[in-house]
Amino acid sequence: MPAYEEAESLPELVERIRAACEGAGLSFRVWIIDDGSRDETWSAVQSLHEEDDRVAGLRFQRNYGKSAALSVGFDRVQGEYVVTMDADLQDDPAEIPALLERLDDGYDLVSGWKKNRKDPPRKTIPSRFFNWVTRMISGLDLHDFNCGLKAYRREVVKSVNVYGELHRYIPLLAKWAGYTRITEKPVKHHPRKYGQTKFGMERFIQGFLDLITVIFLTRFAVRPMHFFGGIGTLTFLLGFLINLWLSVEKIVFGHPLGDRPLLLLGLLLILFGAQMFTTGLLGEMVIQPRMEDPDSYVVGEALLPRIELDEEKRSPVGQE
Repeated sequence: MPAYEEAESLPELVERIRAACEGAGLSFRVWIIDDGSRDETWSAVQSLHEEDDRVAGLRFQRNYGKSAALSVGFDRVQGEYVVTMDADLQDDPAEIPALLERLDDGYDLVSGWKKNRKDPPRKTIPSRFFNWVTRMISGLDLHDFNCGLKAYRREVVKSVNVYGELHRYIPLLAKWAGYTRITEKPVKHHPRKYGQTKFGMERFIQGFLDLITVIFLTRFAVRPMHFFGGIGTLTFLLGFLINLWLSVEKIVFGHPLGDRPLLLLGLLLILFGAQMFTTGLLGEMVIQPRMEDPDSYVVGEALLPRIELDEEKRSPVGQE
C-alpha cells in the first residue's frame, strides 16, 4: 500500500486486512510504503509493526509518487500472490479473497472495477472518459485502469518496470511482458473517510501523456523505425505531392510559386519527414546492441537438455 498522509486510515485499514486474510486462512504480509508523508503516517506504521510484525514498512525521504512506492514494494514482496490497494479506506480489504480466487482460476492479473464509485462527479466523469480512451487505444478491455485494488501473480510484478506515473498502466505493461491472462472484477468502493484526495485535475493530462509513453514503449521500443519512420514517410510523401502539384501548376498553367504559402508547407513537410526518418534510424542504432543481448527477453518456461560433459573435466554427467 502506498500511503501519503494517511495516518488516520492505516490502523483501521490494517485491521480490516488482517480480518479478511485470517478469515480466508491466508498467510500474508502487509507492506506500507510511506511516500514522504509530513503527518504521523510513519509513526502509525511503526506502531502497527510493533503490534504485529507481519506489518512491514518503508519510508521515503520525500514524496516520489505512487509509481515509485509500488516499484519499491514490488521489489520486496515474496508472496505467491501480490495485492495492491490505496491506503485511504476507499478500497475494501474484504475483496482480497475473491480477487485471489480469480488468480487461482489461472489469471495473471485481476484488476478491480469500481463499478459503483463513491466519488464526486468532478472525478468520476473525467475518469470514465480517460478509461474509455485508454481502452480504445490499448486494446485492453478494462473499465477501470486506475483502480488501486489489483491482484497479481508474483512473477508479474517482478517483470514490470513502474516509474513516473505509469502505475495507471500496469495491466498494459503486464500484457506487453507476456502476461495476457488479464481480467477484472467489480469491487466495493467506499467514500473517503479521512482527509482529502491528494490528486487534482492535472493527473488526467499527465495520464494521457503517460499513455502515449506506454504505447510507444510497449509497441515501438524495440522497433523505433516503425514509429518515426512511419510518420516520416507519410509527411515526406505528403510534402512531395504538394510540391509536385505546385510544379505542375507552374509548368502547365504558369502560376507563380513565390507567393504560395502551400510551397512552404510542402517544403516543411519534406524536411520534417526526413528528420523523422533519420530519428528512426538513430533509434535502431541505439536499440540494436541491447536487443542482441538474450537477457533482454523474458523467458517464461524452459525445457533443458541433459548435457554429457567431457570426462576429462571430471564434471558430473547430466548436470543442467
